[in-house]
Amino acid sequence: MGVIERTWDWLTTGAHWSGTDGVWHRLGEHLFLTAVCLLISCAIALPVAVLLGHVGKGGALAVNISNVGRAVPTFAVLVLLLLSPLGTHGSWPTVIALVLFAIPPLLTNAYVGMREVDRDMIEAARGMGMTGGQVIARVELPLAFPLIVTGVRSAAVQVVATTTLAALAGGGGLGRIITAGFRLTDTAQVVSGALLVAGLALLVEGAFVLLQRLLDPMRRPRPKAAAAPGTAPA
Repeated sequence: MGVIERTWDWLTTGAHWSGTDGVWHRLGEHLFLTAVCLLISCAIALPVAVLLGHVGKGGALAVNISNVGRAVPTFAVLVLLLLSPLGTHGSWPTVIALVLFAIPPLLTNAYVGMREVDRDMIEAARGMGMTGGQVIARVELPLAFPLIVTGVRSAAVQVVATTTLAALAGGGGLGRIITAGFRLTDTAQVVSGALLVAGLALLVEGAFVLLQRLLDPMRRPRPKAAAAPGTAPA
């Protein structure tokens, strides 16, 4: 029996999907860790990017500093954190490593989106008496929304894929299926775990694309003006 047949057999065996070591349990752990890391990253990066993009100062430096993190492998950061005093604090080394990995695309896309808003529109909004907060909420954020969500989508997919490393630090997630397969020299289990991670990343990508289309304020249909009394509707 070849690898493909054995992989299919592993994926279609009900025992592999149930229990604390089953796919469903590991999937829940994977999604929970991904959500926590993504929320922390968004809470850190997006307010900074929006503020710097609005004032137009310091953003380029912040983006360049955050992009330095892309040159450092997440696995190397995770190992260093495990060897530090934080290594005895449960999942924190994994969370910190993944947050640092997710911040660059969030910060870069949000900042660029804010800076690409037409300056004439911003000046017109200010001329209408809008405050800085109103300009951000009513003008800049709606126009920067596509790029901001693109950054969130990119970070989410990267975190989903990289959360697999949590298994190397004793954490949960789908990576445990892969590491267990290596330990048992079970190629079918290793391939099955990799396919599950890849499939989850594709599903997250598709979900964010759909969410972007549904929530983009620039795509929402504008309400039609009411017809004047005594006139037939167009």
